Amino acid sequence: MDRIGVVDTMFARVDMGSIAERRLAGMEGFGARFKVVRRTVPGFKDLAVAARQLIERENCEVVIACGMPGGAELDQVCAHEAAQGIMLAQVLTGKHILEVFVHAQEEPDPARLTELCRHRVGSHALNAYWLLYAPEELRKRAGQGIRQGGPDAGPLPGA
Repeated sequence: MDRIGVVDTMFARVDMGSIAERRLAGMEGFGARFKVVRRTVPGFKDLAVAARQLIERENCEVVIACGMPGGAELDQVCAHEAAQGIMLAQVLTGKHILEVFVHAQEEPDPARLTELCRHRVGSHALNAYWLLYAPEELRKRAGQGIRQGGPDAGPLPGA
């Protein structure tokens, strides 16, 4: 049975890991095709090692790494460093780790920020499922300007 990893943080102001778990639980084949393995770490700089451990120790085929950087400039620098670590973990393991960051300054209204989290995390959970079981769904959407968490940009004219 395949395993999909979900790692989230205590620092986030929304329970992003539970959003991913609920979205995956609604997928066809849940329980028969795959199991969700979840870990929670203190902050987003801890995501890369936890994701790598889920792949190497728990045999996860793909990992969804969720974090919520704060709005300060220092938080943005740290988010960039965390993203670099996640990319390195992908290269070292040869497995996809979908980085799902929702930056606090993306939406000043708390209710809308929560909704942004739900949409972005849920969309990436679907992407993780498609990577494993329906890669043709991703291919159908190539070049369409599809965004996770905001309005789609759409394709360029004549593209």
